[in-house]
Amino acid sequence: MRPSLVLSRPDLDFLLHDWLQVGELSERPRFAEHSRDTVDAVLDLAAQIATEHFAPHNRTADEHEPHLVGGRVVLVPEVAEALRVFAGAGMNAAALPEELGGLQLPAVVNQAVHAWFQAANIATSAYPFLTMAATNLLVAHGSPEQVATYVPPMAAGRWFGTMALSEPQAGSSLADITTRAVRQDDGSYRLTGNKMWISGGDHELTENIVHLVLAKVPGGPPGVKGISLFVVPKRLVATDGSLGERNDVTLAGLNHKMGYRGTTNTALNFGEGVHTPGGHPGAVGFLVGAEHRGLTYMFTMMNEARIGVGMGATALGYTGYLHALEYARTRLQGRPLSGKAGHMKDASAPQVPIIEHPDVRRMLLAAKSYVEGGLALGLYCARLVDEEVTAEQEDDRARARLLLEVITPIAKSWPSQWCQSADDLAIQVLGGAGYTRDHLVEQFYRDNRLNPIHEGTHGIQALDLLGRKVVLGGGAGLTLLAETIMTTTARAAGTPWAGFAGELDAAVARLAEVTGTLWAAGDPQVTLANAAVYLEAAGHVVVAWLWLEQALVAQDRDDDLAAGKRQAARFFQRWELPKVAAQLDLLASLDRTVLDMRGSWF
Repeated sequence: MRPSLVLSRPDLDFLLHDWLQVGELSERPRFAEHSRDTVDAVLDLAAQIATEHFAPHNRTADEHEPHLVGGRVVLVPEVAEALRVFAGAGMNAAALPEELGGLQLPAVVNQAVHAWFQAANIATSAYPFLTMAATNLLVAHGSPEQVATYVPPMAAGRWFGTMALSEPQAGSSLADITTRAVRQDDGSYRLTGNKMWISGGDHELTENIVHLVLAKVPGGPPGVKGISLFVVPKRLVATDGSLGERNDVTLAGLNHKMGYRGTTNTALNFGEGVHTPGGHPGAVGFLVGAEHRGLTYMFTMMNEARIGVGMGATALGYTGYLHALEYARTRLQGRPLSGKAGHMKDASAPQVPIIEHPDVRRMLLAAKSYVEGGLALGLYCARLVDEEVTAEQEDDRARARLLLEVITPIAKSWPSQWCQSADDLAIQVLGGAGYTRDHLVEQFYRDNRLNPIHEGTHGIQALDLLGRKVVLGGGAGLTLLAETIMTTTARAAGTPWAGFAGELDAAVARLAEVTGTLWAAGDPQVTLANAAVYLEAAGHVVVAWLWLEQALVAQDRDDDLAAGKRQAARFFQRWELPKVAAQLDLLASLDRTVLDMRGSWF
């Protein structure tokens, strides 16, 4: 049977069952209805739907991007059909509680399930994934009435959801948003303002779109402390759940993108007066939680989305790697070196598959180390979510929560950088063919280029990690991460991986030391000027740890998958981890080169 070019089921089985031991979650009341059989069954179903309904129109949706006809958004029909099958299989509600119509899957299994769809068609998968994140936010912070009104149709795939944060003049600086929400006598609010870069912001795929919108209530505190969160449906909902009149939410235009083209990306106007519900101007919105707590609530969705972005980047890198691997195994070109000098070729010898050439194996091994490392990172974070929610002891839940806080910026940004590098290497393996549209690897690269940008750019994640996360509670988060890594390195004593463990211990200690040096500088500008380098160094340390974890699980197995894991771990140890030392040296020097550069000198 031909291996899948979407994702590797053997790798998922290794990570979920052999490494993360997800079967242990079945011993907890929340997941008692699940077992190895149910996990494998839902993974099988996800692979089938992704392969048969998502992957086939991936190129079609890229070539025929969303466009407007008579003011309505038109997409290729295969998108709606794929999402109908997706919803019919219960995938929208896979992780929701049973009382809300969900399958109540563990988060780690749900993440693995949806990786299939991200790898098969990242653009089509974006619609339900945004909806799932919006649903989870409402379950966590919405009123009982809001949950009852919006969650069931979103879980069923009849309505989709969005997150409307950015504005044209504000970008990532949410403190500067100007969308206003004015309280009405009936307790609702009327919103006016403009939002930009809203994925899934308008389409005809569903009966309704539920926008979660950040806005400011007049008289509130300045900056982010004055931001509130509102539910703003495209169509208003009657008390019996039926759809009413059109809300004053207007599509201002579609953004035309380098990749991810099948996902509508929109500019939306709220309260423009095109529609006037009840005869009054302004888009009708309903407050989620309390006023001025909106950004706190939205971080529920944003943090979930950030891990999801990292998994999407991983999925795109992974499928690119698999396509390159198949090409390298079948493409005949060149002949092996021979002769005493080691550089002579026998022109009469048959050509060999390019995977026989060392430099091609180098590229494939690098890509393998990135994508399998990224997959381990995303699934580990999802496993922490399960611990945070269902661990029996509060200490264990708190530990998982703190560790997840520290790792989330890395889980978003590291795959967005290095799994895009895997797609870059996939193009290189295919050579000139990879640069053409005859092969999907060029689209994977274009699609993946969005991931270092959305849900907080690489630079924003770096500032979050160094500026906030590693100094939480007097450095408790970084200390916990170091202790967790050292628990693994201690297990490596007396194994063939003891050397790797020693190098990792040294890198962890050096990271902590440099963190102290940076914060002892006494000038936040100096401390944070090179935060992106810190993020990359910390990310490599974390992924090196996860490779050591995988190597320890695979060390006594005698099969190709385990041998490949061990070799990829060696590659990361010898080729990637040494990069961290130079980066930490640069950071420790408190280098001001970038900080002192003036705009007029460029």
